[in-house]
Amino acid sequence: MATSHDTSLRTDLLARAKALVPALASRAATAERLRRVPDETIAEIRAAGLYRVVGPAAFGGLEQDYDLLLEIIMILAGACASTGWVYAIAAGQQWLAANLPLEAQRDLWGLDPDAVTCGSFPPAGVGRAVTGGWRVSGRWDFCSGCDSAQAAILGARLPPAHGDGAAEPHLFLAPAHDFAIEDNWYTVGLAGTGSKIVVLDDVFVPAHRAMPVARMGRCREPGEVAHAQPIYRLPMMSCVPSVFAAVALGAAKGAIAAFIRGTRDRATRGGVEGTRAPVAGFAGVQMRVAEALASVDAGETILLRDNRNAIAILRAGGILTTEDRIAIRRGQAFAARMAAQAITALAGALGVPGIFSDDPVHRAQRDVTAACRHIGLNWDAISALVGQHALGIEPKGNY
Repeated sequence: MATSHDTSLRTDLLARAKALVPALASRAATAERLRRVPDETIAEIRAAGLYRVVGPAAFGGLEQDYDLLLEIIMILAGACASTGWVYAIAAGQQWLAANLPLEAQRDLWGLDPDAVTCGSFPPAGVGRAVTGGWRVSGRWDFCSGCDSAQAAILGARLPPAHGDGAAEPHLFLAPAHDFAIEDNWYTVGLAGTGSKIVVLDDVFVPAHRAMPVARMGRCREPGEVAHAQPIYRLPMMSCVPSVFAAVALGAAKGAIAAFIRGTRDRATRGGVEGTRAPVAGFAGVQMRVAEALASVDAGETILLRDNRNAIAILRAGGILTTEDRIAIRRGQAFAARMAAQAITALAGALGVPGIFSDDPVHRAQRDVTAACRHIGLNWDAISALVGQHALGIEPKGNY
């Protein structure tokens, strides 16, 4: 089994991701038009083995550390943010599925080691206890990549499967044949993610396919999870929002590269006098490029540092404290904020050519704006959480 310290594998996986960039970039407009990631892109990512990065070795996964997944997401999102977003969920939920009961993991990967999931975590479903599990109904918005997923991980309020008690939020696994898809995904940002509505109508969910959110939300001790690598002991909120921040950063990095390529040889039209001048020679343009570069560097540094620190604590046998977990949430939201700042800086120097919908910087601006609206990256809510903790007030929020 490859370990999380296998640098040759890490280097190889990053190279595989970079090799996909030209094809993904060439299909970015197609993804927007289709309102989903093209099938050939899904097939190429699967063939490169990238969905398995943080999956458990017992089911063919590579059990790499989460920071490698974030790096790969940034590479792919730099070519096509919609593709990066759908990949982030499909690959990131390999980690999430590895935290479900082992029998549920067998249900998912036993017949198809390459199976991936979509998901929506708010408890939008309701269930009633029946023999062996629950009957669940509900509608879940924003199920990115549902068209190409073999299953979904969804949230519902479920009563105890055995005995009396109040219903509480659970995450559960639903195979694709159990749900219908309603197409409502007509958006201006992340348009290619196919984040449609998933519907379950009185579907049986076996007890072994569900787990209380409260259990997945905390940092568990060794032996509480089925797989030995410390990555599987990370709390859910220390992982899941990180992939969305990585998409925003990757899209911003791709936009900077596209802006620089398009600006080096670009000249002004000269207005009514026709006096042309190199755009790259304007100090204002130079300053905006510098601000964008510094912003994404700050965001990426914080995001990867916090994740690596968390893994180091767990690998040393420790447990993440409340302070550790809130710091991670702060870093996730601030990284996304830095991606938005980078895009805003570039957008001010685009000029009229930048209003065309196929302009890569304009597309990235739409996509980063959409990514930063994810509730897991809401700076107002998370900064309040951080401030509460710093000021000695009981923090209110998800961490």
